[in-house]
Amino acid sequence: MITKEGVVTQTTGSIVLIQTTRSKSCDSCASKDSCGEHSKTEQMTIQVENSLNASKGDRVVVGFKTAPLLKIAFMLYIFPIILMIIGAVIGESSAIRLNIDKSIASMAGGFLFFVISFFIIRFINNLLAEKKDYQPFLMRLMQRGDSCHLEPCSVKSSLKTT
Repeated sequence: MITKEGVVTQTTGSIVLIQTTRSKSCDSCASKDSCGEHSKTEQMTIQVENSLNASKGDRVVVGFKTAPLLKIAFMLYIFPIILMIIGAVIGESSAIRLNIDKSIASMAGGFLFFVISFFIIRFINNLLAEKKDYQPFLMRLMQRGDSCHLEPCSVKSSLKTT
């Protein structure tokens, strides 16, 4: 499980926005220049369901299950390559029937299936976006932002009694 500490910046109904810092693992990543995340600011905002009744200013720990993350990584990195290879094989095998060069048909089939894979990924992304397993969640409250949450607050009266 991946965990990240952050501070609640806003609460809206059953949703909270949590401000957290970007992981230092981005600095050592080989894809940091091409992913677009490295060039962004160090701060990032995460939107999660408020299952712990957190309020603005609270320090919380956000969790994300690793199994769904591995499935997503497979879909983004391996699935397009598999489809491209399948497209190349189909293109090469259909070259004889179409009476065209095998290498051109293989290249065209591979490219076509590679593009199709992104539409499939987009469709699957829309399906998985609604599932709770693929969303971050609040794990625990580290510290309340206002001491009034921990103990009853007393309101001091400005009226003097005689």
